[in-house]
Amino acid sequence: MSAIAGILVTAAVTPVVALSGAAATSAVSIFENLPSNLKPGQLALPSTIWAKNGEENVKIAEFYDQDRIPVGWDDISPYVKDALVAIEDPRFYTHGGVDALAASRAVLQNAAGSSGTSGASTITMQYVRNVLVQESTAIPDPEERQKAYDDAMEQKMDRKLKEMKLAIGVEKKFTKDEIMTGYLNIALFGRTVYGIESAAHYYFGTTAKELTLPQAASLIAIVNRPVTYQLDIPENIPANEERRNLILDKMLQRGKITEAQHKEAVETPVEPNINRRIQGCAVAEETYGLGHFCDYVQNQIKQDPEFGSDAETRDFNMRRGGYDIYTTVDLDMQRAAVDSMRANVPQLMEGIDVGGATVSQEVGTGRVLAMAQNRPYSNEEALMAEGYTSINYSTDKKDGGSNGFQVGSTFKAVTLAEWIRTGHSVRDVVNASGRTVQESSFRAHCIDGGVYGGGSWEANNDNLGVRGNQSVLTVMAQSLNGGVVSMQQQMDLCDTFDMAKKLGMHRASPAAHPDFPNYEGYDLTVNPSNVYGGTDEMSPLTMATAFGAFAGKGTVCTPVAIDSITGPNGEAVPFKKSTCSEAISPEVAAGVAYALQYTISNGIARHAASAFGTPHLAKTGTTDNYIDNWTVGASSRVSTATWVGNVGPNPQCLGQIGCERVDTRNFGGYQGLTAADSRIWPDVMYVADEKYGGEGFGDPSASALQQTMVTVPDVRGKSFEEAARIIENAKFAYRDGGEVDSTEPRGQIARTDPGAGAASGLGTEITLYRSLGNAAKIPDGLDGRTVRDAENALRSAGFSSVSATCAADGKVDAGKDKVESVSPASGEEVRLNDTVTLSVKCK
Repeated sequence: MSAIAGILVTAAVTPVVALSGAAATSAVSIFENLPSNLKPGQLALPSTIWAKNGEENVKIAEFYDQDRIPVGWDDISPYVKDALVAIEDPRFYTHGGVDALAASRAVLQNAAGSSGTSGASTITMQYVRNVLVQESTAIPDPEERQKAYDDAMEQKMDRKLKEMKLAIGVEKKFTKDEIMTGYLNIALFGRTVYGIESAAHYYFGTTAKELTLPQAASLIAIVNRPVTYQLDIPENIPANEERRNLILDKMLQRGKITEAQHKEAVETPVEPNINRRIQGCAVAEETYGLGHFCDYVQNQIKQDPEFGSDAETRDFNMRRGGYDIYTTVDLDMQRAAVDSMRANVPQLMEGIDVGGATVSQEVGTGRVLAMAQNRPYSNEEALMAEGYTSINYSTDKKDGGSNGFQVGSTFKAVTLAEWIRTGHSVRDVVNASGRTVQESSFRAHCIDGGVYGGGSWEANNDNLGVRGNQSVLTVMAQSLNGGVVSMQQQMDLCDTFDMAKKLGMHRASPAAHPDFPNYEGYDLTVNPSNVYGGTDEMSPLTMATAFGAFAGKGTVCTPVAIDSITGPNGEAVPFKKSTCSEAISPEVAAGVAYALQYTISNGIARHAASAFGTPHLAKTGTTDNYIDNWTVGASSRVSTATWVGNVGPNPQCLGQIGCERVDTRNFGGYQGLTAADSRIWPDVMYVADEKYGGEGFGDPSASALQQTMVTVPDVRGKSFEEAARIIENAKFAYRDGGEVDSTEPRGQIARTDPGAGAASGLGTEITLYRSLGNAAKIPDGLDGRTVRDAENALRSAGFSSVSATCAADGKVDAGKDKVESVSPASGEEVRLNDTVTLSVKCK
């Protein structure tokens, strides 16, 4: 047979030599020079995303270009193997890769000028062709991929020769069983269904091992011409049945089945049971609402250079790589997040583009534990009107399409961190009242001129019940804008925004501000009003990351959704992991945590208290017109950011200048959206505390807790304006105490309370008293002088009423009697119209 094959191959090669004009000593030499070593590469396999449910892994979603499940020889029904040999290659077990008789038929066709090479391909040669096709489909570049595919499928004799040579090489390297198993795992069965196992599942809802005789014959019928014979097209059923029966006939002829089996199989109608293997993140939505988390995982891989040079290549490789991607999500927390979110925020609400998102992250690792939103995941346009969306409200635009949301007063925690970092105390006192603020009062080293600007704006408080001078603890607890302005006036504005950057804070989508040359891309806007009510749009995931640093001793960790990835052979696959760095010192973080715990116990974040007594820190935030409503906080183990509000402009006024996003207070069908975050956040953290617990946040530095004491400056004799400036420069507040009797010139400062030289808490209020200019000091040295001399001295000092009394009730001789004492005493300040009494020793 080998000799015959050699002769036939030579005959087949000869026309090629003649046409090409090749100068070969022998036609066989061309064949001998063809490549003979085929290395079947890794088949394209689906990649699967998994979540952990206790000790069990739960499949979230699959992604694939080719729906394939490889199986071994023993997991394939004998009916499949016999059917394949009977119809495709009856001499499979006797030839060495090339069927001499079939090849001779092809040679005769070629010699007669007939097109095509039908009938010459053995199972081994078909396997070779499929391997070459698979190699072509593994090329990421579309043009190169198509060229390689066209070369593999080219219906010419030289391509057939190449297949023959490679088939002979395959037969030398692999057993017949291995070749057939390889073929049945690589073959196309229509659409994106590859391999006998996936075909059995797709067309009949069974496995390759459990296929019946008629089912096996129907599937083998497909591989000859999938478009014609695939069973998910009803019009194909008669053609498939005809070819199936032909296969059954040949199986009977070869003695592989009995007459009875043949009769029963032929009489069995072709009745497919189509079971589509749904891929993509829409499937994940059915598993605890994990659609958007799944999409986030997929986007992380698209941005990871480990998987290719660009997003398209990375996605291409993921869909073919057969990866098992084990994620960080905690299904208990995810269930709680989805249930609470969808119980409190509807998918749709008339008149408002309603939205809500909550995301939780493990402190100290960056592992994303839960990610939920009010609108389920779908990328089908038809479902958008029903409240579905492909946009992930929890993440940045590059990770899920969202532009983020204004973070409001949650940014106050950043200003607080910079306050403590610069040596201030949470017990220092600042002016918390709303007021007109001059932009020039803010130092800013990153802006030309070193100050922010020359205008002014109104910094008003939403909480009008607390005003005046308040401790920083109270400012945070009651979210007083005026107090945070006072804090920032004692720091550098640019340093505060550098603090935000160290904490991982950035815009969810890039933007440009031409008025600020140092601002670009994802950087936050350096603006004094932002220190108490951030107007930059950030994602909930960014906020959870930043607050995780406050809870995690100052360490900030980039978010990560993947724990590990393994390849099809169980090998570890490298991927981009979380990176952690120290954003602030542990002492500063503990100081921030101390103040944010106070907002729970004594402020407006009382809803964030733990049901288990686990220490929590939290800060709420609300933007103008209650468009965005936040609760962001953490235990020492889990940080959670919850946002509820209006996703974008009111759909009813798109394109209209001045049309604002809708005030969420106007919509109270769910007890008002403004309070929804205060219900969702505790629901999620309840499960977090129950599962993970938590400890204290560490000890702040002494300077962060002890009120800073400052010496009151001496401003006596100064004008009120000058004295006020000196007091403010000493970091005190002041108030006008009115006019008092004083020796100082009228209108000048007479005294302060506390007095000059006293130690008083930083930021406390100093009362300034202005002089009436109607007092003088009793002169010294009056004792022992004559009454007349004393009277003259007092009148020279400005006193108009002087009396002299004798202890013995005798008559006073002003020229001779001496003064024993003076009342008021020498050195005391006395109003000029008060009576000064001289006590005299009478003779």
